[in-house]
Amino acid sequence: MENQFLGNQHFNISNQVVSATCPSNIALIKYWGKYANQIPANPSISYTLNHCNTQTSMEFFADEPFSVQTFLAGNEEVKFAEKIEKYFKNIEQYLPWILKGKYVIKTENTFPHSSGIASSASGFGAIASCLMELDKNFSSEIRDASYDLKKASFLARLGSGSACRSLYNGLVVWGKTDEVEGSSDLYAVKYPDEEIHPIFKNFNDWVLLIHEGEKSVSSTVGHGLMNTNPYAERRFQEARENFVPLKEILKTGNLEKFITLVEHEALTLHAMMMMSEPAFILMKTGTLEVINKLWNFRKETGHPLFFTLDAGANVHVLYPENVKQNVLQFIQDELVGYCQNGQYICDQIGNGAKSN
Repeated sequence: MENQFLGNQHFNISNQVVSATCPSNIALIKYWGKYANQIPANPSISYTLNHCNTQTSMEFFADEPFSVQTFLAGNEEVKFAEKIEKYFKNIEQYLPWILKGKYVIKTENTFPHSSGIASSASGFGAIASCLMELDKNFSSEIRDASYDLKKASFLARLGSGSACRSLYNGLVVWGKTDEVEGSSDLYAVKYPDEEIHPIFKNFNDWVLLIHEGEKSVSSTVGHGLMNTNPYAERRFQEARENFVPLKEILKTGNLEKFITLVEHEALTLHAMMMMSEPAFILMKTGTLEVINKLWNFRKETGHPLFFTLDAGANVHVLYPENVKQNVLQFIQDELVGYCQNGQYICDQIGNGAKSN
């Protein structure tokens, strides 16, 4: 299957500047645990976000010795450059020109780095989009846009697994599952629009920044600890099984069951962390306070306000657009106070990566 993405050996490189913007995403059914070559241990599904994105420019100097220089928010990042160099060497068979020049990559996030919003997803999604733009400029062949998007997703996955989902709009699936036609472990696919009830197409996500510092355990290390987690295989099976009810939920618009499934997935992710060896906890006191207040509010009002968590302390507060007026005051009055420095991001379902 990987052979479909092998690069054309006929290319004509030149000095280029390309740029791309790629959003982050928030998984509903979680991916936590992987095999060699960034193959997921279970399928996942995510919402692509709108405002939480990475903006990247890539300057390519043809025929100069291969090297990578990276800048994050104007500051040179040598370690990140080393990581990108290794990544580029790893994908040479798919882009045969990639080691034949020098790169200056400038990138900025609209959200804090390493705080439970997937900056690696948006970051590698933007880099993969830039690389495919270069590949298009260096090629004389007629390009198929859907193939280019699929290949960008494939390349993004090799940099950061969840990045492959950020290339597409709305609800996105990564990982082979019989419930979604065309799904693959190698790249993400868009969940079919005709199978989604309108209530799920216009969703809001307030990201409460409970903790903005570096995580005590990185996602890479956390994934690795699933290799020795005694509950890992049952967890992978559960995630696969959860696609069966989710498919019916998305089709019928059953918000109550959607909330139950999404919150269970979020708590299971963090339960896996607590049952790792060594165990670790990424949630903070504020995370738990927000969850309890949110549960009480939903019990008292019946409004479909609920949460999910990524691999960090921050809380993604989710609600459909049609209840916005009923929940905004509660979020602002009762939940925002738990944010570090009062910071939060008002986001919603958005579009995938785009070249600028």
